[in-house]
Amino acid sequence: MKFYFRKIANADGALPIHGDVDVSAAVKGRKDIVAVSPIKADLNALPAGTDRVSVAGKLHGEVDMLCARCLNPVKTHLDIPFAETFRWTKQAAEPAEEEEDEERIDVSEEMVDLEPYVEESFLLHLPLSVLCADDCRGLCPTCGSNLNEGGCDCDNVVIDPRLAGLKDFFKN
Repeated sequence: MKFYFRKIANADGALPIHGDVDVSAAVKGRKDIVAVSPIKADLNALPAGTDRVSVAGKLHGEVDMLCARCLNPVKTHLDIPFAETFRWTKQAAEPAEEEEDEERIDVSEEMVDLEPYVEESFLLHLPLSVLCADDCRGLCPTCGSNLNEGGCDCDNVVIDPRLAGLKDFFKN
């Protein structure tokens, strides 16, 4: 997913950019993600002033993650807003004359690759954890059985270690 900066900067209208971005390498080490589908990008690139190009649109994708409580797979659909502004510079290290906190990306190449920015937006919008249901009971901390499928006979009563000596006080 690339575009020519000068072609867009000198255009009269928006140029649609559509494509798929494989983000599986970005989530390779994560154990909570089982599978990820390619991200579908529906973007529009349009001139945004002198030597600027604005790219905006939506990203769509599916991620199979593990439930944070019971470890069952959960399919999560992502709808991610995307908006980036690129500014043409003759050199990548040229100091900015405008406000330093302005959100823009300086580019010095004619061809701009959007894939790293799509990947970054995807990673920023991934949920930290997902649940298979709001009332998911999780796993038993003692035997590991799934409490959503049925109970277990484990004694999971937590006794304060400072009072553990008193638990046998009333036994005969």
